[in-house]
Amino acid sequence: MICNRSPLRRVARGAQAGFTLIEIILVLVLIGGIVAFAATRILGGGDRAKVNLAKAQVQTIAEKIQQFDMDTGNLPASLDELVTAPANSTGWLGPYAKASELKDPWNHPFEYAVPGDGQPFDLVSLGKDGKPGGTSVDADIKYQ
Repeated sequence: MICNRSPLRRVARGAQAGFTLIEIILVLVLIGGIVAFAATRILGGGDRAKVNLAKAQVQTIAEKIQQFDMDTGNLPASLDELVTAPANSTGWLGPYAKASELKDPWNHPFEYAVPGDGQPFDLVSLGKDGKPGGTSVDADIKYQ
């Protein structure tokens, strides 16, 4: 009788049994590294997006202040006058803004001053830290 089972076949089947524990751990470490790198890139973009949003908000509110000035003949004494009509104003056609629009992306109120430093008014977002000055995402964002 001839036996159909050869010893080579058993060796080949045993060599393809699966991955070793070291190989599985190595793959998991590599995947974890890639996920950590991607997460820092994605989450770091959130601060940049908020800075860009604050720049856009400063520009938009400045335009609303200018519209208030064109309608009433005066600059608002405070940003709240963009939301509710001041008692002594004529020509007010607002509301020019919603109360929620008067805070920057970090939920700090915009700084507004009349008269401004070399211009009719100053409008500033104090950045992420909410304090004057700073660098990067903590830097002030001014209307110019």
